Amino acid sequence: MGDVLHLLVILCLLKTGNAKVGDFKAAGATAPGNIIIGGLFPIHEGVEDSPNISAPHALQCVRFNTDGFTQTLAMIHAVESANRSPVLTTLGISLGYRIHDSCSDVTTALRASADFTQGCGGGASTSTCPPPIMAVIGASSSEISIAVARQLNLELIPQISYASTAIILSDKKRFPAFLRTVSSDLYQTRAMVQLLSDNKWTWVGVVTTDGDYGLSALDSFVSQATASGICVAFKEILPNSLTSHDGKSAFRQAATTLLRNPNVKVVVSFARPIHMMYLYQELRGWGSLLGERVWVASDSWSSSKEVLGEMDLLDIGHVVGFSFKRGNLAPFHHYLMNLININDVIGNNSFLKEFYSLANESGDPGFGSSFTVPAEILLNNSHADVVFSVEMAVSAIVHAVADICSKKNCKTPGTVQPWQVATAQFLICFELEGKSYCFDKKGDINLGYDVTLWRSVRGVINIHDVVAEYHPLNNSFSYTSGHSKNLTDLRDVVSVCSPSCEPGKFKKTAEGQHTCCYECINCTENHYSNNTDMDQCLSCDTKTEWSLEGSSGCTHKTLEFFSWQDGFAVVLLVLAALGIVLVLLVGALFLHHHQTPVVKAAGGPFSQLILLSLVGSFVSAVFFVGHPSSLQCKVRQVLFGLSFTLCVSCILVKSLKILLAFQLNPDLKDVLRRLYQPYAIICLCVILQVLTCTLWLVLQSPREKATIFTTTVLAECDEGSQVAFGVMLGYIAVLALVCFACAFKGRKLPQKYNEARFITFSMLLYLMSWVIFVPIYVTTSGKYLPAVEMVVILISNYGILSCHFFPKCYVILFKKDHNTKSAFLKNVYEYSRKGITDSSSVSETSVSQTDDKCISHPYSISSPSFFMSTTPVEPTAPQNCWSVDQNIQSIDTATGAMGCSVNGVFFAGQMTRPHRLRRSMSL
Repeated sequence: MGDVLHLLVILCLLKTGNAKVGDFKAAGATAPGNIIIGGLFPIHEGVEDSPNISAPHALQCVRFNTDGFTQTLAMIHAVESANRSPVLTTLGISLGYRIHDSCSDVTTALRASADFTQGCGGGASTSTCPPPIMAVIGASSSEISIAVARQLNLELIPQISYASTAIILSDKKRFPAFLRTVSSDLYQTRAMVQLLSDNKWTWVGVVTTDGDYGLSALDSFVSQATASGICVAFKEILPNSLTSHDGKSAFRQAATTLLRNPNVKVVVSFARPIHMMYLYQELRGWGSLLGERVWVASDSWSSSKEVLGEMDLLDIGHVVGFSFKRGNLAPFHHYLMNLININDVIGNNSFLKEFYSLANESGDPGFGSSFTVPAEILLNNSHADVVFSVEMAVSAIVHAVADICSKKNCKTPGTVQPWQVATAQFLICFELEGKSYCFDKKGDINLGYDVTLWRSVRGVINIHDVVAEYHPLNNSFSYTSGHSKNLTDLRDVVSVCSPSCEPGKFKKTAEGQHTCCYECINCTENHYSNNTDMDQCLSCDTKTEWSLEGSSGCTHKTLEFFSWQDGFAVVLLVLAALGIVLVLLVGALFLHHHQTPVVKAAGGPFSQLILLSLVGSFVSAVFFVGHPSSLQCKVRQVLFGLSFTLCVSCILVKSLKILLAFQLNPDLKDVLRRLYQPYAIICLCVILQVLTCTLWLVLQSPREKATIFTTTVLAECDEGSQVAFGVMLGYIAVLALVCFACAFKGRKLPQKYNEARFITFSMLLYLMSWVIFVPIYVTTSGKYLPAVEMVVILISNYGILSCHFFPKCYVILFKKDHNTKSAFLKNVYEYSRKGITDSSSVSETSVSQTDDKCISHPYSISSPSFFMSTTPVEPTAPQNCWSVDQNIQSIDTATGAMGCSVNGVFFAGQMTRPHRLRRSMSL
């Protein structure tokens, strides 16, 4: 009889249109049980507008919410399934429920939650008191859950939300009894930012609803997006209340902002479904501007295609939704299809009666064949993610109660307290659909998210196409088959403030602008950027690399030196090698004919020293080619300096011999004769150069040096001390100048064996080449600088080789008849006779003077050099010179000079009797 009265009251209430909750102790849906749990669902989308302040009263709920009603049925189905499960049947207990409508309003929800915390109303007897609520499932909105959680905290009644994702609810200090079967918005915003980064969407807008959920999600998203280099172009906050005075203007303003930012192709929305529906209505008719946009939907509306109203996806663009993990909907769908006989359930579920009343617009209480219409509505609004979350919340309570009731008798009222259930929730794990789940210390179950992509096929919109899964543990996505990191349908969408800066450029952000809005500036010379959108250019290692303006990488500088492969170097090396070969051949030829007059006239053993020094000088030229090393830099200069000094020293000895032969002053000639020590002079000259080179190497020696230019690196030798380098070359030049001066005086000796002329010419050639070298060396730079010195060395070597040895070789090889003692004496005789003829005009008186007397200067034709014999001469009666035929006593092998002075012609040999001349000739 009581059930009938209760049903009649509900029916009377429903006749007014929408269910009006006046007494919250009369819940919209109830069921008895040993353990009673509460439910708080948004059966309606709001409450009636009440602009005037009046006495406190419950406002009427408006706009029936099919989604919220389906969530209520999911809880009822989960409770009924649990009561049939072995978890409870083995304990002999059952669950009951009391479900209220929050009407998507905080105040209404608080009125409903008061029923959960108050055991009995005023004046009610204990026997009629409803059993206390051990746990509450709900609410959907984070704002409502936050308010309700604060009220339930008074009794520590555990609250398990199936959809509230606000980050603040993870704070156990403020919400110690709050749990949820979904992930926190911290992970949802992190997943969104990762999705944007993967698709390189850096210029986005945000739309959110005013309130705890929307503002918390907005703050979390903006902070994480900024850290990932994503800029928020605008933030539109929609009013929570649709009936507010500024509500319509706020939606119009949000639509205007979207239209004024055509570059913002991606909009992230944390708004409620009803707010998105109003926003899309404001944007209706602007499809050409919205068709390329991507809407990233939060879990609050990602499964609500009702937001489109009569619009199609072509009118708004693409929708990428984040929804909670899904379960198996088949049992719940089966349950919905079995709700045919409403008389079995109408008695304890006023929400179901209201739903059928609205679905059957004809008002026929017997639905008959029209039942298929509301059944399809329920099935279409059965969102797998929300249903799974509700079932998970019920399962968590069931296992917690079972854990407690296994240790005590729960059939006795008051045995179980709400705080005990709350404690058990954090300690136990539970199973659902074969998987185990546990709440973490924050009361969350982080299962991740399914990423869906809305599709429209022949006008039918599918919102359950899962394209990826997000994993909170490693902040990554796993894409389903046929999809990649950049979703195929969205790969052409570009949402950036400024185009990407290509390699070779860097981003320059103007002061006060977003970091995503910038200019692309070319990297300067010797700087580069090797990636897109670099904030600054990297510097090349200017010692080894270079780059042009706007380069994407550095180019290694070309190493330059006078290399072996250079054509000019090959020519010079061939000449150096040829010189060495010629020197060796000449040396062998001279060694083979060392007893001939020509070889003796060339200096005898001194010629071998000169040839040896030329070999060293030619070899030193080779060290000017190739990549220079410190050792090579030292060797080439020192080797040349010492070898050429030895060469010039030997020539100097020959020049001094000529000077001594033509010295007319007897006193000076006597001094010079005593000072003339050939080997001592050579050693002294070389030792001085050795000392110079030693000081050079010790104090500041030549070394390898790399001279860096814009695109090249020149490997060259730093000569170290330029002063020492100049002293070394200058010292050789002084010796050469002395040789030139001495030899110049003897240039009129017998022509066939005249060393003075060749010395003069070779030293002149040497001096001229090095005089030219100095300005060229000082003003020239680059890899061919070593070639300049190499050319001068070769010229000097070939000059000496050509002047001193090639004429002798020609005589030895092709004029053998001239390379005899008789030919030599004949040439001297002709020269001396010519000299007497030239001086015949001199008076006979001057001939008889002491100046014309023979000067004792014994010298033998077999002697290789001056002053090699000092044997005293046998005195003769008259000291006067005889005839020219009788005056030839000895001949200097180097100059052909005679031993007396006749008619002004000086001969360095001593005049003897004819028999001595004949004996000398026979030698």
